[in-house]
Amino acid sequence: MAGAKELFDRIRSRRTQLGLAIRVTVAAVAAYAIATALHLLLPLWAVLTSLIVTQMSVGRSLKATRDYMLGTIGGAIYGGTIAITLPYSSEAGLLGLLVLAVAPLAFVAAIYPNLSTATVTAVIVLLVPTMHHADPMASAIDRVCEVGVGAITGLLVSFLVLPSRAVRQIRASAAKLLELIADAFNELLAGLTRGRDNDALHRIQDGIGTAMVGMNAIGTEAERERSARLSSGPDTGPLLRTILRLRHDVVMIGRATVVPLPVEVQVRLAAPLAEVSAAIVRFLKSAAEAIREGAGAPPIHPVHVALQHYSEAVAAVRQDGLIRGQPAETAERFFALGFSLEQMHQNLCDLDRVVGEWSEAAADGPVKVAK
Repeated sequence: MAGAKELFDRIRSRRTQLGLAIRVTVAAVAAYAIATALHLLLPLWAVLTSLIVTQMSVGRSLKATRDYMLGTIGGAIYGGTIAITLPYSSEAGLLGLLVLAVAPLAFVAAIYPNLSTATVTAVIVLLVPTMHHADPMASAIDRVCEVGVGAITGLLVSFLVLPSRAVRQIRASAAKLLELIADAFNELLAGLTRGRDNDALHRIQDGIGTAMVGMNAIGTEAERERSARLSSGPDTGPLLRTILRLRHDVVMIGRATVVPLPVEVQVRLAAPLAEVSAAIVRFLKSAAEAIREGAGAPPIHPVHVALQHYSEAVAAVRQDGLIRGQPAETAERFFALGFSLEQMHQNLCDLDRVVGEWSEAAADGPVKVAK
């Protein structure tokens, strides 16, 4: 029973990926069945197109369908026009037309990667008639029909079969990022008094960078869904910008904590820094859970109190002259740390407001993040 429960939990944690696998399978089978029923020349292209346009989220499927259809139609028109207006009677003539078809479209695709399908379509429109002795115009029409069937099938499956909204995914992605930022912040402040594990910190920082790239991509898909009125929810911009600023705060704190503080300063600031670390880490992880589960925003008052205590301790250190006589680099790091924590305080207040907005708009229900 324990093993079965663990297996079920693992599968449940990957339900987004499992849903994609099911959608892709349904789309491929449906596209082949429809293409065969319509007696299309090459059902293979319908199946391949359905695989391409069936993406992780509805927003990504919309973009893939739009780009693939634009490229296909453009390539079919261009390739068909060349084949009709410039007839050939030899292999050399066909090679010349192939160069004329590929070179301009490859140049366009290098500038606009979303139109890369145009080159492939033009080549198919040119070469398929030589294999099946078909008319170039018919080849172009067949190609557009095959891709159209696959694109429409894949898009409908994305809408109807276990649909995955980017708004739901961005909740999980944002929560994961906040937890990584909390871990990095904790490691950085701890390093001021005991030194830090640079290998562990680098792993966390690398994870933050990778997660930021993924969250920005999902944010674009979420906005695409919102603009098409396919999903509801708050504007993703404030959430993305706030997390990005918190990421910058961690970077600045990292630069200010390259080496531990002088021993006499460590003794005076150890307790206030421990309180700040505990309060901010607790708030970040609670905010992550609130975004993921759609719960209410966590209280931010302990963060205000902890930072106030730290400011008072810093003022006492300066009043007692513990910074005077220290190397300029040490003094610079000391003041940079205070500035960075104050900046982070403002961004945490913004996060508190944004989490409240997302908690109120938790219409999509709780989201589980893959571990």
